[in-house]
Amino acid sequence: MLSKNELKYYSSLLKKKNRQEEKKFLAEGKKIVAEGLRSNYVCEILIVTNDFYESEQSFIKNIDSNLRIESVTNLEFHKLKDTVNPQGIAAVFAEPKDEKNKIQNLDEEIICCLDEISAPGNLGTIMRNCDWFGISKILLTENCAEIYNPKVVRASMGSLFHLECFNKIKPADIEKLKSKGYKLLCADLNGENLFEYERNNKNIIVFSNEANGPSAEILNISDTKLTIPSFGKAESLNVASASAVILSCLVR
Repeated sequence: MLSKNELKYYSSLLKKKNRQEEKKFLAEGKKIVAEGLRSNYVCEILIVTNDFYESEQSFIKNIDSNLRIESVTNLEFHKLKDTVNPQGIAAVFAEPKDEKNKIQNLDEEIICCLDEISAPGNLGTIMRNCDWFGISKILLTENCAEIYNPKVVRASMGSLFHLECFNKIKPADIEKLKSKGYKLLCADLNGENLFEYERNNKNIIVFSNEANGPSAEILNISDTKLTIPSFGKAESLNVASASAVILSCLVR
């Protein structure tokens, strides 16, 4: 049985301050939780509504018997939810250790760098796009949204659990990768035609804040700016949409 104090503790993880202090986060929804349980992330507890427990027995029976599962009322679950129409399932996961020192050992063909992407929905969708195109390493600069924000987790649709993310990346970290042969590409409205770009063997592609574009620090060390050519009258593309187009070209 989940005690009142435990319910209060787990619901506190909806706040950034508490997530950062406890190094834990909530994931909500059947698909997202399932992805988390199949990943290398450590799950502390699975919390479901009484209705979910009764109607989803096949799901429950496939869960590791060593995992703690607690059922609660709809009213109690309401304190844990961040969605308008909850599915009645949430899990608490431990954040993996952010091993920033591993950056210099990366040897991927394509690495994604997110530069001050502050909108949680955009961040989560870009993570999902990276997962789709097989890009598993993501660098995030200082002012990006927190990857364990419930909106980011939800927008990633479980892709968060398939990726390795490095937070609070500085230009010096990127310079180390450039010394190993990586080219730094910035998605920007003013740049080289994406469809004519001849890809380097190793690339870091940067997607930036929509309102401000690439930061000066990133631009100063970039090798190329890439632009998706426009054929219509729209002023710009949403950064998440642009990331899908650019990644699809780079992975070919």
